[in-house]
Amino acid sequence: MSDKPKTARNDYGNDSLSSLKGADRVRKRPGVIFGSDGIEGCQHSMFEILSNSIDEAREGFGNRIIITRFPDKSIQIEDFGRGIPVEYNEREGRYNWELAFCELYAGGKYNNDKNESYEFSLGLNGLGLCSTQYASEYMDVEVRRDGFKYTLHFEEGENVGGLHKEPYTKRDTGSSIRWKPDLKVFTDIDIPIEYFIDSVKRQAIVNAGIRFIIDDKAAGEKYEFCYERGIADHVKEVAGEDVIAPPQYWQCERRGRDREDKPEYNVKINAAVTFSNKVNLVEYYHNSSWLEHGGAPQKAVRSAFVSMIDQRLKQTGKYVKNESGIKYQDVEDCLVIIVSSFSNQTSYENQTKKSITNKFIQEAMTDFFKHQLEVWFIENPIEADKICAQVLINKQSREQADKQRLQIKKNLTSNMDITSRVNKFIDCRSKDVSERELYIVEGDSAAGSCKNSRDPLFQGIMPVRGKILNCLKADYNRIFKSEIITDLIKVLGCGIDVPGKGAKNISSFDINQLRWSKVIICTDADVDGYQIRALILTMFYRLMPKLIEEGKIYIAESPLYEITSGSKTYFAYSEAEKAEILAEIGGGRYTLQRSKGLGENDASMMSLTTMAPETRRLIRVIPNREQTETEQMFDILLGDNLSGRKDFIAARGSEFIELADVQ
Repeated sequence: MSDKPKTARNDYGNDSLSSLKGADRVRKRPGVIFGSDGIEGCQHSMFEILSNSIDEAREGFGNRIIITRFPDKSIQIEDFGRGIPVEYNEREGRYNWELAFCELYAGGKYNNDKNESYEFSLGLNGLGLCSTQYASEYMDVEVRRDGFKYTLHFEEGENVGGLHKEPYTKRDTGSSIRWKPDLKVFTDIDIPIEYFIDSVKRQAIVNAGIRFIIDDKAAGEKYEFCYERGIADHVKEVAGEDVIAPPQYWQCERRGRDREDKPEYNVKINAAVTFSNKVNLVEYYHNSSWLEHGGAPQKAVRSAFVSMIDQRLKQTGKYVKNESGIKYQDVEDCLVIIVSSFSNQTSYENQTKKSITNKFIQEAMTDFFKHQLEVWFIENPIEADKICAQVLINKQSREQADKQRLQIKKNLTSNMDITSRVNKFIDCRSKDVSERELYIVEGDSAAGSCKNSRDPLFQGIMPVRGKILNCLKADYNRIFKSEIITDLIKVLGCGIDVPGKGAKNISSFDINQLRWSKVIICTDADVDGYQIRALILTMFYRLMPKLIEEGKIYIAESPLYEITSGSKTYFAYSEAEKAEILAEIGGGRYTLQRSKGLGENDASMMSLTTMAPETRRLIRVIPNREQTETEQMFDILLGDNLSGRKDFIAARGSEFIELADVQ
């Protein structure tokens, strides 16, 4: 046994446990409350304050909410409701402002089923206002109610100066809260204007008649949202006039319980529905919180719509003999629906309110939607048949795409064993994927040079013969008739990612099956070489985009010039480097020649400039931050954007004139 004394780390006794107190409960663990300590958590903290103002307006107290975004990243939300109660609370023996701003799990929304302050509310747990205050660098509060104006000031979760009260003679009431999220709590507090616009517009959609104003003082812009008929207006806005059936607006109220031993509660269900062969939209809200992950409402819509449309197709004899039934994907492809429900008891998946799990809400919605669809179809048989016909078209299209995808997968995977030799492919000896490198080279002569200069332990060579197919323009059938492309797929080993309409996780691509740590494109430094490089990159972008996203694709940078002075040889990879080398040589004698093609270089030069990890130069290919920018660049280089290509050549072509002149 060791005689070394135990360190403090090993002492785990009765004094080892501790608890976070006060503001530290949020400031040191913001992810527990807000779901993240990054920008997502910061955004959620803003939404918590907005939620309280929305709850007031939905109860009929004020119909306007102003959200202000300041240049210093602070935020202000003002409503014209009743104003937050801040005076002394006899029942609790404390001031209400302490309960609201400094006490987790304190609020006025716990007894919604007993006709108290709120019937339905976004906030339920008494966490949002207090936790946002705790997570702020500062927070200033102004409340107008009962003929007084009250003000409070907080810094880093602590109140400074207590409650200030003064007479207020104007008739308006409400609350105004300005705060700055604390960078000591969140890693990022620069909430983009797009989040404000998106979240506020969603609230306008599901809270009919409430006017939301965003005053972006950081950019000098203002935005206003108001939907007088709420979700019905938005469904009409999204679907437009070209719909399969006129939009429907359904609503009902139900009362029930999630379990026999649980209390009853009220549910209000609102839904706006139509069908379109041009657009689709499916969104769920509960107590006006966007249910990004759905939960109970999503399950209800899936069950009811598939059941009733399937039933109609069977009744009208639209299925052929032994035909399989429709799936929800077939319905969703032409469905435009917004479901907005409210209840005074809600089981959210977590504090971020992105999914609900109430069993009764799911059951009530399923029955309600089935009934509404049944009535709609009976009263409007022509519309019902149009809807069913479109769903059937979606189904047949999906099945056809599935068959094509499975056939492609079968054809490829049947030949994916590398022992089925690929013509002229040169493997390496190592079986350790973490060190294996594949060089995709231009032609047989370049393959020979690379073979002679490579390290055969970990470097493999795959020659491509001529210019491969432009995968951006060709369809999949033509692409997979190309021997060059199918050979490359076999050598890579990871399969392909061929998406079908709405399909997920059913392609053969698996990055874990990639046989190489680096895939290196190696072409001549001339216009033909650059075009072949672009075509190979396009193949990866179309068939295996994940390899680019994961940084597995590299370009071997070939030197443009070989400069010899005395016994020294220099390689210049750009015009700027050539100038630097010539300046370094000074007035001495030298010879300058354009670098030869890869196939003409001797082994020692190829090893030095292109193959040896210690001396070569590799360019890692990574996508742009915005996916649309990546798509636009491929479209300009090899797509149908002829005018964009012309503009690009006009702007950048001068950089390649010298290359064209050399050939």
